[in-house]
Amino acid sequence: MTMQLPIEGQDFASRPRAMTRERMRWYVDAQATAVANDGKPRFGGPTIHDDDDYARAQGLPGIIADGMVSTNWMLALLVDTFGPAAATVGRLRTKYVHPVYEDDVLISRAKVMAVTPDEAGHRIALDIRCETLDGTPVTVGEAEVLLPHG
Repeated sequence: MTMQLPIEGQDFASRPRAMTRERMRWYVDAQATAVANDGKPRFGGPTIHDDDDYARAQGLPGIIADGMVSTNWMLALLVDTFGPAAATVGRLRTKYVHPVYEDDVLISRAKVMAVTPDEAGHRIALDIRCETLDGTPVTVGEAEVLLPHG
């Protein structure tokens, strides 16, 4: 994939995506299935990610999304923008700063902070975040993508 070299200050954004109860549940069940590691689907819970009563008992208004959902959406923006190498030779660090509730609509955004040439290509340093439609950040971080020469 050949792309035009981005410039410092350039912004990229994903399409808006809704956080559904079903999507939130997938992460709980995926974790339980991975832990079991027996080839059979497992169902986790109760957790703050899938059980409203349990979440309320922990002081939340209802279930919240696992932070990995927003992190995955941020990685998807990088892959959509820069190609698959963003997931294999890039890096992404995130911090969860605000809960994501059922039916929140989120947008992932990345801003180019620096473009640095090196022997392998150009390293693109980005500030990246996932936010609600009103601009409230829910996950923030930094990323680096290598765009090879050619």
